[in-house]
Amino acid sequence: MKIALGADHRGFEFKEKVKKYLKEKGHTITDFGTDSKESVDYPDFGLKVSEAVAKREFDRGILFCWTGIGMCIVANKVKGIRAASCLTKEAAQITRAHNDSNVLCISSKFTPEEQLLEIVDTWLEAEFEGGRHIPRVEKIKEYEGK
Repeated sequence: MKIALGADHRGFEFKEKVKKYLKEKGHTITDFGTDSKESVDYPDFGLKVSEAVAKREFDRGILFCWTGIGMCIVANKVKGIRAASCLTKEAAQITRAHNDSNVLCISSKFTPEEQLLEIVDTWLEAEFEGGRHIPRVEKIKEYEGK
């Protein structure tokens, strides 16, 4: 799978851990930055990843920041993105199954490090269920098309 990663300074360490892990699993990874723990503005990186996913240059995107919320807000401003901030593997599974999310936002403050890779794996492996969820996702797409 082609995966785009991005983080601000507060999400940098989690991004680096996930990047290494996903490369070892055979995924194609592009890191849109940041490249250090030096203070940066999260929208700069969240928008780059989200725009690349929306253009279908990548299958999915994963964003990291202090709470996961800022990245989620900025990602959802990009047409075609359905981003979700997930603190548990259950939330990660449901957002793929029910919302067909294409960007995962992770909090470096609230996500227990020992659960980080499990949340990422769950989200990447989960499939969209379709069925009753299709009209709901279509309503989102229709609205953003206005």
